[in-house]
Amino acid sequence: MNARFLVPLALAALVACGGAEGSGDTPRSRGVDLTGAGATFPYPLYNRWTTDYLAERGVRINYQSLGSGAGIQQLAAGTVDFGASDAPMTDEEISRARGGAVVHIPTTIGAVTVSYNLEGLTEPLRLTGELVADMYLGRVTRWNDARIAALNPGVTLPAAAILPVHRSDGSGTTYVFTEYLSAVSPAWRSGPGTGKEVAWPTGIGAKGNEGVASQVKSSPGTVGYIEVVYANQNRLAKAAIQNAAGNWVLPNSESITAAAAGVADTLSAETDYRVSIINAPGDEAYSISSFTWVLLYRVQPDTVKGRKLVEFLRWAVTDGQQRSAAMDYGPLPQQMRDRLVARLETVQIGGATP
Repeated sequence: MNARFLVPLALAALVACGGAEGSGDTPRSRGVDLTGAGATFPYPLYNRWTTDYLAERGVRINYQSLGSGAGIQQLAAGTVDFGASDAPMTDEEISRARGGAVVHIPTTIGAVTVSYNLEGLTEPLRLTGELVADMYLGRVTRWNDARIAALNPGVTLPAAAILPVHRSDGSGTTYVFTEYLSAVSPAWRSGPGTGKEVAWPTGIGAKGNEGVASQVKSSPGTVGYIEVVYANQNRLAKAAIQNAAGNWVLPNSESITAAAAGVADTLSAETDYRVSIINAPGDEAYSISSFTWVLLYRVQPDTVKGRKLVEFLRWAVTDGQQRSAAMDYGPLPQQMRDRLVARLETVQIGGATP
């Protein structure tokens, strides 16, 4: 992936509104761009989208990659036009949001890879979820542990200590990873559990997917959980994870989309899209896959900004999906795209539907 996708976005600039002002206009809304903040997980794709959308529609969108926790907090406080998170908001978080009801729009499907820094290996390590959990619990401490060796016959494993790397900030990537560990490891479920932030039993912290990737890349013996785009950009090794069907699967666009295929068929018009595809069934499904969401208020009092936001999201879940696979994300299944377009029509803009 081209490194330009990870260059921070420029500060928000003015956009000509054109046309008459709507009843919901405010001085702040006239001529300003959309602002968003949140998940680092989809940031490379969102950066590509905002660049392409500017070229196609002339709208500048300033998205800050701060982590899912910050995205939820900033949306709730009303300091951004939209938030972004890899963990859906809880009912309690929504109840504290200043703008009222929140709409969750899945924008793409991503994967968390288990990456490691071991010299001399030519093939991906095979790891089970329970084994990964025990690494982060401090129960498996050496790379040549008998359990790792049994899954990787013929592979020469070093006796080096295993150093787990985890996120130090509130993170949707952490939520996805710990949700998976809770699903496959009773010890993890009854211990640290699932969350955007958990009490890590062992390891060192780093900020953002960028920080974890950098730490793993520079430190032999480390293991870390990283959104697959960041692992690929840093040329990090990725483990093959045993899925619910018992198959060893690497994260890629096809295996990520396969994780969502079964769930997409069950969604209805009433679904609020706070759904999980962790440890999904299917022979080709990659187990640590997740939707990532843009969060917006159902009622958009600012006519200009509300309309621009809905138009951008409509583009993102349709035309924008063409960019997903090339950047190691999974495109949304077609039936989901059609339903999400309909869901966006329920957003109230300046007192009227778009």
